[in-house]
Amino acid sequence: MGLDVRYARSGGVAIAYHVVGDGDTDLVYVPDYMSNLVFHWESPYYREFYERLAQSFRLILFDKRGTGLSDHGGQFAALETRMDDLRAVLDDVGSTNPVVFSGHEGSGMAALYAASYPERVRALVLFHPGPDFSDDSSQAQQELADLRERWGTRAYSDELLRHGCPTLYEREEDREWFANELRLGASPAVAYALNRAFLENDLSEVLPAVRAPTLVLYRRGSVGEEPALAVARQIPGSRSTPVSGTDYFAFFLSHDIADEIERFVRGEREPEVPDSVLATLLFTDIVASTERAAELGDRAWRDLLERHHALVRRELGRFRGEEQDTAGDGFFATFDGPARAIRCAQAVVDGVRELGLELRAGVHTGECELHDGKVAGLAVSISARVAAAARPGEVLVSQTVKDLVAGTGLALEDRGERALKGVPDTWRLYAAAEAPADVVAASRPPAA
Repeated sequence: MGLDVRYARSGGVAIAYHVVGDGDTDLVYVPDYMSNLVFHWESPYYREFYERLAQSFRLILFDKRGTGLSDHGGQFAALETRMDDLRAVLDDVGSTNPVVFSGHEGSGMAALYAASYPERVRALVLFHPGPDFSDDSSQAQQELADLRERWGTRAYSDELLRHGCPTLYEREEDREWFANELRLGASPAVAYALNRAFLENDLSEVLPAVRAPTLVLYRRGSVGEEPALAVARQIPGSRSTPVSGTDYFAFFLSHDIADEIERFVRGEREPEVPDSVLATLLFTDIVASTERAAELGDRAWRDLLERHHALVRRELGRFRGEEQDTAGDGFFATFDGPARAIRCAQAVVDGVRELGLELRAGVHTGECELHDGKVAGLAVSISARVAAAARPGEVLVSQTVKDLVAGTGLALEDRGERALKGVPDTWRLYAAAEAPADVVAASRPPAA
């Protein structure tokens, strides 16, 4: 089998991919930190493993945005943008219900994709999904700074092997091979951004929303064992299985992984039509609308509302939000990612000022029930209460949202813990700093 690299277009960014095999079931591999299709295909380690998978599946391989052969896109991409890239590749190859396989840093995006698009995922397989970082935040930041300065050097790559994969450290040729994998997979800046996002993204609210049959693979005695088991405990009905070896990374050294995936998929029924989905919810509300309506009179107020509605719907279209309801002077919309929802809210809040209006907005991400295509449940109530707590002209977001937009460049200011009316417990909220117009414009996905 030769290498046939093709490109899928995702918002103008070219994402490199390669398809191997012609099995009846698709399996897409979401790379861990970085990859390079050519380097991996020419490596006996990866190629032998991939060809084993291709005996049972139609295997779909791709380089994530900013890594390997794929375009960068100009800035480090949010989780939902990287989900778009995966979806673009799957659409390009005509894959509608694949098994999604990933490990390490790629697991966050894979899990978020499975929770956000349950109808498009047959099964989810994660290898060592938990981060191998120190619990000490200052030490972790020092490790990241060290990575930024020394990425791709032999001294740094040798240290990674000694800690995470002693098996490959044993031979000089493997140490040199690994150093080249890092160099060709990602630049220092991209490697830093990927590892920082892996450290800062908290998926504790995402994992319970995964409904696809899930297999978590780990190596006994490795530093990744307990983090992997912790992830498995958070995904309803997931199965955890040990595989050969004791290294933290280099999944290709465990050829039994392919056997475990094959057995798992063969024994799992395809999921039924989902009755829940992970979504990001946005509520907006016009400040002092009653007073303004009385001041303008019915006709003028109705004309102003129509202009307001048109502006909000235009921004929803640009940021791929889906209007759920319009109650008087407020909007309720859903998004498949939190960064887009925040950018949309910022654009709306900024845009309506030209109409002489002030808005407050709230954003929350959570699992929602599906009823005739509409979302419902506690997450909806939380989002509405977050919006109600916002000041005029402010976009407030929940802790869950903050945890999912790490590394995107969005500035979030701590507003402390609040009690939200009718919602259990207290909630830590954050205000999205007003984004410069050029940043908002640059972050908009192209209109459909």
